[in-house]
Amino acid sequence: MSQPSEKKAPAVRKIFPPAVNEETAKFWKAAEDGKLLYGFCLACNEPHYYPRTFCPFCFSDKVEWREANGKGKVYSYSVMHRSPTGPYTIAYVELQEGPRILTNLVDCDFDKIAIDAPVSLVWKSSDGGAPVPFFTLG
Repeated sequence: MSQPSEKKAPAVRKIFPPAVNEETAKFWKAAEDGKLLYGFCLACNEPHYYPRTFCPFCFSDKVEWREANGKGKVYSYSVMHRSPTGPYTIAYVELQEGPRILTNLVDCDFDKIAIDAPVSLVWKSSDGGAPVPFFTLG
């Protein structure tokens, strides 16, 4: 006779520490101070994200770091229901300053997420490294 299966609570999603290198060190140092930085190309006037020292649009090295205000909107998203740690949402968030960030939406009702929904920056501690930027509705 088989015994009824026990429901186990989902494991907590581990946030791995970011890989910091010479090119991204300034970004992660700012993250420790609660600041989200993005790149801005002075040659072609395009904002960009992920942190890098050259422009992904025109390949210029005339890039400066700018601080985002932490506000944006959902550009695209997908709720992952099948996960050993429970459902989570991955999304592209378009910052008010222009660049789009691949991130997770956290601390919100996944049924209320919609394209163009306003979002705000929240920081989550990583396992032994710099905090990682995520977003929540609102």
